[in-house]
Amino acid sequence: MSKPQVLLLGEIEHAHKEWAAISEIADVIEPKARSRAEFIEECKSGAFDKVLVAYRTFQSVAITGMIDEELVPHLPKSLKFIAHNGAGYDQIDVHACTAHDIRVSNVPTAVDDATADVNMFLILGALRGFNTSMMALRNGHWKGSPPPPLGHDPQGKVLGILGMGGIGRNLMKKAAAFGMTTQYHNRSKLSDELSGGAKYVSFDELLKTSDVLSLNLPLNKNTHHIISTKEFEKMKKGVVIVNTARGAVMDEDALVKALDSGHVLSCGLDVFEEEPKVHPGLIANPHVMLVPHMGTWTVETQTKMEVWCIGNVRSAIEAGKLTSPVAEQKDIIFQG
Repeated sequence: MSKPQVLLLGEIEHAHKEWAAISEIADVIEPKARSRAEFIEECKSGAFDKVLVAYRTFQSVAITGMIDEELVPHLPKSLKFIAHNGAGYDQIDVHACTAHDIRVSNVPTAVDDATADVNMFLILGALRGFNTSMMALRNGHWKGSPPPPLGHDPQGKVLGILGMGGIGRNLMKKAAAFGMTTQYHNRSKLSDELSGGAKYVSFDELLKTSDVLSLNLPLNKNTHHIISTKEFEKMKKGVVIVNTARGAVMDEDALVKALDSGHVLSCGLDVFEEEPKVHPGLIANPHVMLVPHMGTWTVETQTKMEVWCIGNVRSAIEAGKLTSPVAEQKDIIFQG
């Protein structure tokens, strides 16, 4: 009896032993295509007609493009599982996959520590205004000429978390160590055990009463530009904003205007609307801390993510199900 096939979209960088073990239960194949058009043609050619599960990386979008309503109908009918190596999965149209009986998984909590670490780094840097003097120092001007305005301590500040998932809850614990008080807004209130005592507030109250606003929600059609001009107008003057989620949950043009007016004091960004392109108004503003999407950029976390994703591949082959299906599919009963 022939082994099922696994399609590798992207590369395994760290978990080589775990990936090698997959070859004991499946045949691993890789696309020859180097572009979306070539990938679609390769799908049409029947090259993947025995593939049961695909392992995909964030970077593989350079080959396949978005897994969307255009691409999904071209995927082989044998494909029943997509194991995505990432917590965020906005590159995948889950609705289109569900309509074609394809189950999707992510690595929901593997990224929590590393991303929340970057989140806290950006909060501290933005509050203290470190970026202006770091730039001045490298240009031979010590703190700056003139020196920058004094920064602010985190102690006693109200941290507002929009999206209290695993990363948000991890961030809350780290912020507590710096003397910050956390409040949050979610689609629904968490249990006291999950929230860790953080105060649940409405979206409007979160905007109006937070000293620091952290964006930790997934990007989808409902959250695109959830923070824009009217939301900035509701915030405290001098608010600090940090985004480690996805760039497009915030309107960057509106953010630049709010920074230029002084309504937003400073911000820290790890994600951008049109990566790798960055809004020139953000680059030009010395009060903006910029990190090039490095939330999970550690050996330990990248390894953890790969091992988790490989576990989903193994479960799909051996048990016919994914260990961590995405939220939209958790309650769906598939026919195949």
